[in-house]
Amino acid sequence: MKNCMTGSKVGLVLLAAALMTACSANGGVATGAANNGATSAAVTSSATSGTTAAVELANVKASDLVTYDEDDTTTAWTADTSTDILLAGTTAEIEGGTGATAQDGSVTITEAGTYVLSGKLSDGQIIVDEQAKGTVRLVLNGVDLKDSDSAPIYIKEAGKVVITLQEGTENSVADGAKYASADATTDEPSAAIFSKADLTINGTGKLTVAASYNDGITSKDDLKLVSGTLEIQAADDGIVGKDMVAVQDGTITIKAEGDGIKSTNDEETTKGFVAIAAGTFDITAGNDGIQAETAEVIDGGTFSIVTNGGYENAEVKTGDQGPGGMGMGGNRGGGFSNQGAVDGTPAASGDTAPAATTSAAAADTAAVTTAEATTTATAATESVSAKGLKAGGDLTVNGGSFTINSADDAVHSNSNVSITDGGFKITTGDDGIHADSLTAVSGGTINILKSYEGIEGANITISGGEIHVVASDDGVNVAGGNDDNAAQATTQQDQFASAGSNMLTISGGTLTVDAAGDGLDSNGSVTMTGGTVIVNGPTDDGNGPLDYDGTFNMTGGYLVAAGSAGMAQAPGEDSSQYSVSMSFTEDQQAGTLVHLEDSDGNNILTFAPSKNYRSVVVSSPDLKQGGSYKLYSGGTSTDTVVDGLYTDGEYSGETQVVAFDISSSVTWLNESGVTTANTGRGPGGGGGGFTGGGGTRPQGGAGGTPPQGGTGGGTASEGTSGSAN
Repeated sequence: MKNCMTGSKVGLVLLAAALMTACSANGGVATGAANNGATSAAVTSSATSGTTAAVELANVKASDLVTYDEDDTTTAWTADTSTDILLAGTTAEIEGGTGATAQDGSVTITEAGTYVLSGKLSDGQIIVDEQAKGTVRLVLNGVDLKDSDSAPIYIKEAGKVVITLQEGTENSVADGAKYASADATTDEPSAAIFSKADLTINGTGKLTVAASYNDGITSKDDLKLVSGTLEIQAADDGIVGKDMVAVQDGTITIKAEGDGIKSTNDEETTKGFVAIAAGTFDITAGNDGIQAETAEVIDGGTFSIVTNGGYENAEVKTGDQGPGGMGMGGNRGGGFSNQGAVDGTPAASGDTAPAATTSAAAADTAAVTTAEATTTATAATESVSAKGLKAGGDLTVNGGSFTINSADDAVHSNSNVSITDGGFKITTGDDGIHADSLTAVSGGTINILKSYEGIEGANITISGGEIHVVASDDGVNVAGGNDDNAAQATTQQDQFASAGSNMLTISGGTLTVDAAGDGLDSNGSVTMTGGTVIVNGPTDDGNGPLDYDGTFNMTGGYLVAAGSAGMAQAPGEDSSQYSVSMSFTEDQQAGTLVHLEDSDGNNILTFAPSKNYRSVVVSSPDLKQGGSYKLYSGGTSTDTVVDGLYTDGEYSGETQVVAFDISSSVTWLNESGVTTANTGRGPGGGGGGFTGGGGTRPQGGAGGTPPQGGTGGGTASEGTSGSAN
């Protein structure tokens, strides 16, 4: 890579962003990977158990990572200052310069300058071998280039090569299925357009690339796409730039058996990134859609991405929801659950109910060992990664429109994900949005129509945006990573194994969750200071609408969570905003209104859950200490409903369930009135109920089968031998 300024700029931007690391008073440390150039945009976190997470990501733009110089953007040329190369089958006629020669069906360019190509080359190469490190411009002015056993365009040496797609022309490049010089140990051509120098493509014409051997377009240095229409079909990857792939604009269609677009430099932290400012992208890939070895920044554009056949072709996930998970205490989908094991230690995520005998436990251990051995064996040949957007470092989306149908995670980072704006329509066989470290959403519209887990990260902050999540397991999962990609499994397991300091922080935006597993699941704590959160589900008692291990500090915002009652939790007793948790004796049918009003008849809540439910938790700034309230069931409302929530209108036809006064931060209710806590037994619990909103989940016991799990008694409904996270 010759653009030294770019690399330096990346380092400076991210170094300036590293106004970190702020540790909490009780020893919290910054979460996420070390700050290393383009791979990480520095995270501040004091997210320790019981504290508020002060977490932010640097605001990185595509322009911070890449600059376009005059050579990159110039498309004009004149006949008197250029060399014409007229191709005719296996011969070429060269006019107007001395920098190009034709021999044996190939054209070799050895001097800087502008070369205008037209005509057809039936079996040969355009070779650039300019040793003086100058700039060579190839104007494709209606060409059809074919080479049966190597790259039709082969750039051996140059300072930079610019391919200009002449306005109004259609151009094509195609190679054969085998290369005569192919050698995995050497730096030989591996793409239909192959460059060992910086490569830029601009212009307003069209280029079609048919890559039967391997990749479509590859640069071993920088690859910049400024404009033009590209259609690429590749036996492996579509577009590859080692040091960077930068897109300023253009219309790009890729059908690739491997990755769609990727940058591969994993040795220099200021390189190996993808930066997209705008463009239209239609990518169908067998593996990842757009993948950066380090950072990935997208400021805008329109994206349609399908990976490995889409969600229908995903590996089958076995979540912990449902009757098979009745012995668990929640917080699943990776990390550890509160499932009581035989020896009193937490069982690994994804296991079924705890075994009752030592021999059964030994069998489980053997099975795990076998599975680990299989994973290790397959790691040598990297398992298929079929993610939509993927980054080894930080992944930042500042805008754009995304339709992603992925077999694997739709949006994935091995470090941090930051979404500040943009529109997402996601269907995925795994996570909708996943970060090994921090997932931060501050704006945009995110619609996750289908996922295993919706939004996942070691820490998650939501400060803005409009988010809808449908998940077959957990809707929002903090410190619950369950990505089994062989190349990443060990790292992710380590990051998610310890959950005490992890935090879900909600300060703004709207979040609506439909989950078959836990709705909001934090293997640490939860802080909510603003925004609106609506949770529907789960319906089985092995999960809960709210699930947290540490504390839930509610100081602002609006929360309603309806679902099963067996594992139900509410915000903690130390919250400054008041909450109400209602448990019904029988399941309430989906769509049955829950209405809460004060003594003056003012509406606090009118909500139609989209699933059957037996518990409802509501927290609102309108709930006051000493206030009197009535809770109703059924009836109708004349107001327009948004995500099941009615904000106004006439409510009628109701049945009063209970009247009560608020005297503490959390008011626990059943159909008889106020209780001291949720009176339901947790499926893995030993006896009694939950603590008043701030305690841990009921623990699984030593020898009992679900739902008994222990001898009962104990604080926070613990079984005798069960162990929490």
